[in-house]
Amino acid sequence: MNESNILKNFTYVFSTGSHIDSLSISGTVTNTLTQEKEKDVLVFIFPVKQDTLFGKKKPSIFALTDSSGNFALNNLREDDYRIYALKEASPDKIFNRDEELIAFLKKPIHLRADTSNVQLNLFKQDPEKFRVSEKRFDTDGKLLLVFNKGLTQPAIKVIYPANVDDRKQVSFSRTKDTASVYLRNMNFDSLRVAIFDKGKPIDTIYQLKRKNESFTRVVTTSYNMGNDSKLKPGGNLMITASIPIENFDQSQITLNEDSVATSDYTIQKDTGNYKLLNLKYRWRESSKYELVLNEGALTDIYGDKNKRLSKKFQINKLDNYSQLTVKLTVPDTAKAYVVELLSEDKKLIQSDPITKNTSLVYKGILAAKYYVRIIYDENKNGKWDSGNVRLKRQPENIWLNEKLITLRPNWEAEEPVTIPKERVTP
Repeated sequence: MNESNILKNFTYVFSTGSHIDSLSISGTVTNTLTQEKEKDVLVFIFPVKQDTLFGKKKPSIFALTDSSGNFALNNLREDDYRIYALKEASPDKIFNRDEELIAFLKKPIHLRADTSNVQLNLFKQDPEKFRVSEKRFDTDGKLLLVFNKGLTQPAIKVIYPANVDDRKQVSFSRTKDTASVYLRNMNFDSLRVAIFDKGKPIDTIYQLKRKNESFTRVVTTSYNMGNDSKLKPGGNLMITASIPIENFDQSQITLNEDSVATSDYTIQKDTGNYKLLNLKYRWRESSKYELVLNEGALTDIYGDKNKRLSKKFQINKLDNYSQLTVKLTVPDTAKAYVVELLSEDKKLIQSDPITKNTSLVYKGILAAKYYVRIIYDENKNGKWDSGNVRLKRQPENIWLNEKLITLRPNWEAEEPVTIPKERVTP
């Protein structure tokens, strides 16, 4: 009938009774963290008496949000409904995966007339039960453990074999949901590892390994600079190895300044990071540098040595940095807030808890564009806490200051931010 052309917003309605139901529920879906409207999100309802089907069966009444995050559920009958929004990892219309985003209203909708302006805020729910979602020995021999949620103060202990734990080295990801366990003694065919959080055991895993299994280790390095290969002025050059370092040979390390080797630098292992070396030098903005790690400069904990590595870089100009002072006014000094400075693409730069009117000074930040985001820290723990559908607990509210703050190079800017009163989440 339409020659294969898609009929947009087409609706086909029929009734199993003497009339067609005509009530509607409409509103908007927003991502809690980004405060952006979300498109192609599944919005669905269950009659309250059937709400036990949530997470078990597909809903029969649902709609998708449009490009502006708006939705409309039409041709509904009078009833009491629970409403949800789901950004799926797989299109099965069931909330059943940790990585899916969910939204809900605490109270049911008593639908007796058309209901509009329903606000649904998507969030990633913290799993109620901890589990190790992935465990394996990587090609370089490290034991990789991926958790289904981030921990507060994680720790790892090798229970079996008994002679392995005392010489292990562990590094955790920034979000503390991934552990890399490096074991000097690899002469075993199975491993039992206990996982702790805040000093309490929360899980134990068992992992098999072929006793004579061989691994391929290549020592590579990364540096504390962006894709432009420019180091922040006044800072140290931080050399991060791919595998924990046992020692280094400074005679095999060369720092060239404008193609001339210099010896007026110091380099040492970081006391808190097994992979990190700190190189100190009096950098000059106008110079061009090259760091050369000749073969054998680095020796990892397994005795492997690096092949020749080099990195060319320059020092960023001091004029490219600025100072930002954010003058904050809070709506209620009895409550707590977390102030987050975000980059233009909304990546976190710095986080600071506050409870009163104050000024935050960000010194030495790149001249760029920034947002200020506020967490209404209900439990006063200095971070954002997610919600839980089963417990009918909403995530902590977030307010994003819509003004994009532009910093000019070599400039001191001051930005007043008045935090609005916390909205009530239904």
